[in-house]
Amino acid sequence: MNIKEFKISLKEYKEEELNQEEKGLMENALKASVHAYAPYSNFHVGAAVLLEDGTVILGSNQENAAYPSGLCAERVALFYAQSQYPDIPVKALAITAVSDNFSIDSPVSPCGACRQVIAETEFRHQKKIKIIMKGQTGPVYIADGIETLLPLSFYEEKLQKKASQ
Repeated sequence: MNIKEFKISLKEYKEEELNQEEKGLMENALKASVHAYAPYSNFHVGAAVLLEDGTVILGSNQENAAYPSGLCAERVALFYAQSQYPDIPVKALAITAVSDNFSIDSPVSPCGACRQVIAETEFRHQKKIKIIMKGQTGPVYIADGIETLLPLSFYEEKLQKKASQ
């Protein structure tokens, strides 16, 4: 038996230490959270996607009583970006959340399904996406690519079958 260890490294910042582009994207993610439809969880998530050409796409979580029919903010923004701008790579993704019922004091990270969609988006364009994560208060985490958050991603080549011989 072998034991494999995977180590992740995230950059941790105070909000005021972010550069202007990162601050602006985080502000957009916060604006997007206002449009979340979250009557069940009261966890209002906002995401902002920055495309390589400077276009910013916003997304917010959309819950549904018929769980799991809702959709996370990250996937709302990424799917819209890729459907409307399919040839423009994603440069960065900012995520935050707010709630009136409890305090979110640590960075909000993407769920597993969102991590896989981020991985697919990176694979599609062959370009890493900077992922910026923040809660209502506390530090900001930045990951330089999805491998940091999803080290054993599932990629297309795993689906390809060998030709019959």
